[in-house]
Amino acid sequence: MKPISLLCLFFAVSPLLAADALQPLDLRAVKVGGEIGRRIEVTINNNLLALDADKDFLAPFKQEKEKRTGVYIGLGKLIDTAVRLAAYTGDARVKARKEHVVREAIAAQDSDGYIGTFQPAKRMWTLWDIHEMMQIVYGLTSDFRFFGEKPSLEAARKVADYILANWAAHPPKEPTPWNITLHMGVTGIENAMLALHAQTGDRRYLEFVTKTHKLRDWDAHVVTGRWGLIEGHAYAHLCRCIAQLRLDRLQPDARLLKPSRDVLDFILRKDGMTISGEVGDHECWHDTQEGTINLGESCATAYLVRWLDELLRMEGKPLYGDLMERVIFNGLFAAQSPDGRQIRYYTPMDGPRSYWKGDTYCCPNNYRRIIAELPTFVCYRAGDGVVVNLYAQSEAKLKLRPGLAVTVRQETDFPNSGRVVLRLDPSQPAKFPLKLRIPRWCEKPVVAVNGTPVAKAAKPGEFLTLAREWKAGDLVEMELPMPLRLVKGRVAQAGRVAIMRGPQVFSLNRARHKDLANVDLRLLVIDPKSVEGPVKDDTVRPGGMACRVKAWGAGAWYPHGKPNLTLELTEFADAGAEFTYFKVPNPNDAGFANDELALSERK
Repeated sequence: MKPISLLCLFFAVSPLLAADALQPLDLRAVKVGGEIGRRIEVTINNNLLALDADKDFLAPFKQEKEKRTGVYIGLGKLIDTAVRLAAYTGDARVKARKEHVVREAIAAQDSDGYIGTFQPAKRMWTLWDIHEMMQIVYGLTSDFRFFGEKPSLEAARKVADYILANWAAHPPKEPTPWNITLHMGVTGIENAMLALHAQTGDRRYLEFVTKTHKLRDWDAHVVTGRWGLIEGHAYAHLCRCIAQLRLDRLQPDARLLKPSRDVLDFILRKDGMTISGEVGDHECWHDTQEGTINLGESCATAYLVRWLDELLRMEGKPLYGDLMERVIFNGLFAAQSPDGRQIRYYTPMDGPRSYWKGDTYCCPNNYRRIIAELPTFVCYRAGDGVVVNLYAQSEAKLKLRPGLAVTVRQETDFPNSGRVVLRLDPSQPAKFPLKLRIPRWCEKPVVAVNGTPVAKAAKPGEFLTLAREWKAGDLVEMELPMPLRLVKGRVAQAGRVAIMRGPQVFSLNRARHKDLANVDLRLLVIDPKSVEGPVKDDTVRPGGMACRVKAWGAGAWYPHGKPNLTLELTEFADAGAEFTYFKVPNPNDAGFANDELALSERK
């Protein structure tokens, strides 16, 4: 018998819990193919199962107490990843890895509950110790949630109780000795305590979040730049916003929503998100639209997707799905090598990219975790209806009401094309609404049900609702045209354009052009009328796409002479991509599009 999450039970019966507009599906109810599914597979086979868990992750926790070196590993994030991927796939290899890592982590627990890498005298208030412990709590709690493993829950409680006792005995001081904010130094503590409360019902964990840590009183404003106590750390900021949204479901309070509203305003209306869906420079908020070496910490990218999912579920607005799609197909996938083995700390859009040196630390682990969560972002349940958020080859099984279940199968090669076929198989003929996200980039969508065009207009940026009686075998066909478009740059990119198609950005890989080896790419000028494509390109991913554009070389007398270069631009996830915005002869050309997700630019 599969374990039932106490959180699910609590959601079902508690009159105090604010109702979400959309409800997520269990990981085990969804299977995903296409590029999203491929990323999951390579993360499992070439990363999770390829890394050395004993040497790199577990050994530092198993040293004698007085010999521990106090390194930050990210073991809890690895546990959470392995748990979710084991639940999603049912793969015996993944489950065995999960069980081994969990078993060894619990075996390393001290009698007082501590699991960590620090010597006794340096525990708790040495930087990252609490963060490491709380991520272990979160991962072990997930193991109980998905697999009903009581030893994992017991170990998680012991770690949490260790922290509660020591926090009470030696409360933190501000400013902290770490030269960063307290909430950054203990990133994840609220989410772990809330998860543990959900699985145990023990109010001590909830009261730590509400009374001790005073989460509802945190009214952080967006701070740009890296200075002072690093108040603008995007990853920590988004993590705490997520905790506030989760607490709001238990104890609704407008104060818990304000920080998320401020972040949303910043990324949509104040240039806080780049064309690749990434946020932050050198880990911190930035609004310059520069995209060099320290753009887009992978931790921030992962938490941005998770935060958008929380907002989508709470409010049911398709805008959040549009943002998720942009982030996933650009910034997120570009943070991993095409074969899945390596992961980046940062993923710039201007200049060379590099991979993180190993498998431990925050970014590799946070990347794996969000990849393990992607299946739950494809479809949602809305009351007794179905919502399709992400377009991907997939199968999702939903229980809409007693006696009624429905399987939704997507047949598509998205994002190669905008052709999507949905096959619905309800357990019996029944009337319910099917909501389809129409992306903001799609100006002329076409939708048909069983071959009959839908009379109701499908508008970009909205959910198209098809309410009818559905029967097994019903077919919904969608055409989401995605012509190449030139999108105007902003702030540091003013006067330049990026080339997009659907949710994807195309970039220049210098290594593909021998004549650009020593050229300053900022001096290239493209001919907007010459853009052509897409063309097939399997170098970034199987079945991938590229486009071509003619350009004038550095110092050319444009636009009078003919362009002397032909550039082939590949998907942003190209490992060698290093240039995204290009000069054009007329930066005010009326044919250039505003970024549909920069709401300040929309007419």
